[in-house]
Amino acid sequence: MISGAASGIGQATAVRLARRGVAIVAGYYPGDPHDVEETCKQVREVGGSIVAVPVDVRSREECDALAATAVEHFGRIDIAVAAAGIVRISPIEEMSDGDWDNVLSVDLGGVMRVFRATVERMEGPGALVAVSSVTGGIYGWDDHSHYASAKAGVIGLSRSLAVELSPRRIRVNVVLPGLIETPQTMDGVNSMGAENLAKAHDVIPLSRIGAAEEVAGAIDFLASDAASYITGQQLVVDGGLSARRPHTFPSST
Repeated sequence: MISGAASGIGQATAVRLARRGVAIVAGYYPGDPHDVEETCKQVREVGGSIVAVPVDVRSREECDALAATAVEHFGRIDIAVAAAGIVRISPIEEMSDGDWDNVLSVDLGGVMRVFRATVERMEGPGALVAVSSVTGGIYGWDDHSHYASAKAGVIGLSRSLAVELSPRRIRVNVVLPGLIETPQTMDGVNSMGAENLAKAHDVIPLSRIGAAEEVAGAIDFLASDAASYITGQQLVVDGGLSARRPHTFPSST
């Protein structure tokens, strides 16, 4: 079960897991301009089974319905990936309570709601993987304090759940992507944009932007039996970006 499966990391994860025989329940936001049908097409092309379910992760009822659909169609939930997220630019003095609440409700609250709905239906063993970020997880980002706060919170949430759920043999881990080429990152209004991403090559030790498929590979590993003794951990996927801090970084404006 994957939230945010219509594009980017969520979409790449759906295809990656389907390739190794995992049945996919793809949660997608109905207002997302990206077409979840492309996810369905790619999953089926690799021989996978998929059901697409509209979900607003700000809603407990819709997250519960997502998990219930997974059980209804496939009998159980073995893996849940919380990949839904938004980025908004807002200097602190211009940030309204609504701006703050919306980003926190999607980027942190959405992870909690997806995981809560899953755990209520997961008998164990199982794996939960959340998508955080090097922003908030390792360093800050000017004009994005709400986003960074939410992503830092995802790490705290996941660590706590890793301990809480360990008696049920449910593992909980987090991936921290760096600069990854996704539709969201290419948004030049609220995120980096293509021009700034091109400049960022110079500060990334591997000298390139990451691909969503590379983050999906990390998620696949953490969700697999190969990571059966790993829980409560953070896996950074950033091409070495965080290893060479501090550095001058392109502005988002």
